[in-house]
Amino acid sequence: MAVYTAIDEDQLGALLATFDLGEVLALKGIAEGVENSNYFLLTERGRYILTIYEKRVDAADLPFFLGLMDHLSGRGFVCPVPVKDRLGRTLHRLAGKPAAIVSFLDGQSPRALTPQRCRALGRALAALHGAGAGFVPVRPNALSVAAWRPLFEQARRSGMEDGLEEEISADLDHVERAWPEGLPAGVIHADLFPDNAFFDHDEVSGVIDFYFACNDLLAYDLAICLNAWCFEASGEFNVTKSRALIEGYAAERRLEPAEVAALPVLARGAALRFLLTRLYDWLNRVEGALVSPKDPNEYLRKLRFHRAAGGPQAYGI
Repeated sequence: MAVYTAIDEDQLGALLATFDLGEVLALKGIAEGVENSNYFLLTERGRYILTIYEKRVDAADLPFFLGLMDHLSGRGFVCPVPVKDRLGRTLHRLAGKPAAIVSFLDGQSPRALTPQRCRALGRALAALHGAGAGFVPVRPNALSVAAWRPLFEQARRSGMEDGLEEEISADLDHVERAWPEGLPAGVIHADLFPDNAFFDHDEVSGVIDFYFACNDLLAYDLAICLNAWCFEASGEFNVTKSRALIEGYAAERRLEPAEVAALPVLARGAALRFLLTRLYDWLNRVEGALVSPKDPNEYLRKLRFHRAAGGPQAYGI
């Protein structure tokens, strides 16, 4: 489970004394998630999510994340809304760590990633990009292309299988040389995996988990989604889902020709990013950790697909 920090009634009571949420009716840990401790909180006023931010989240970034959710919600995008206390504050401390309460979203993550849902996800991603325009704070992407070589070096020092070091090094060399500049940029989610999107039947009903959000190329966010939504469990790329996702996105925000041309390298880079972070976690497993690291081989297979892609047509364009 993903509750790293336990809290008692006195700690919770002291926190809620600063809010107008009424009496606590229920508090339950949530197993999903790997970065923070999350609780379902039911009070007399409604349902909420209480998050305690663990050490992998930089406390200095929290005003950006919470402010972005408030900004997006104010522009009609459905996402959790940070709850303000009587003094207008959204960021607090609980059990010695940063904490916040956000509104609860109805819906559930999709069990089946159908082309219809991929199309809806594309529309939602474009809507997020549109709603994020005008958000003044800027947070550079700490896990974009400039960060991948240091991650590779860290993983390399921890020890890689024979041949893997050379394979990843060649991909990294290519992506660094080919990474595009001058494409439209703005606020991106940067982690819009299926477990971060809620659906009502075939329509997106909300998006959660903005704790990797940052400023970067908008088409890179689309490339992350191509990796997360368009591969089958067997490892095969589903071009029908890819075409639907891209068409859904383009229906809300037209892709520039340069963005279309850059999709193969952006998708290759996105696969490299998740391969490297997973590989580092896999090689540096902590004894007794509550959450097992994710298998990096999933993204190695995806990286190999993008390496062989002949151009945008490989993605159904």
